[in-house]
Amino acid sequence: MSRVGKKIIAIPSGVSLSVDDSNVVTVKGPKGTLTQPVDPDIKVVAEDGQIKVTRPTEQKRHKALHGLYRALVNNMVVGVSTGYRTDLEIIGVGYKASVTNNVLELNLGYSHNVFVAVPSEVKVTAVTEKGQNPKVILEGIDKQLIGDVAAKIRSLRKVEPYKGKGIRFVGENVRRKAGKSASKK
Repeated sequence: MSRVGKKIIAIPSGVSLSVDDSNVVTVKGPKGTLTQPVDPDIKVVAEDGQIKVTRPTEQKRHKALHGLYRALVNNMVVGVSTGYRTDLEIIGVGYKASVTNNVLELNLGYSHNVFVAVPSEVKVTAVTEKGQNPKVILEGIDKQLIGDVAAKIRSLRKVEPYKGKGIRFVGENVRRKAGKSASKK
């Protein structure tokens, strides 16, 4: 059995789950509502404050889908109850970030400023403290959407390995290269 798929999901207080006839799972909670279509072979059942995801056979396809849909339903439950947050750090001289009306404006050393329209489901804030690198904070209930937006922002200026300049996740470890002077000994 799938190790991920056989885990039972506990439903926190204030969260409700419903599955309709076309196998679409809807999770409602204090932070919002999320929906996810599920493969017709996979069954999602909510009973006694727990969610169970089951598969009909031991086929390789069913095993893969079992773990996938259990993880997706769990991400939905966590999203509507506590939400998700991703922090990005902008490292480089003169690099800046500001937000107006859910549009992120980034100054990343190009000849022009870069504007990123963030979806309305994601709340974006830019924090600049004296002596610290600027940070961009993404918050929302959809884990996949936050990850996509973070990846898009990060791709605007990838971290280079020599000086470490660019956009990275807070706490991300970047392998640094020695550069030219290391070989002249």
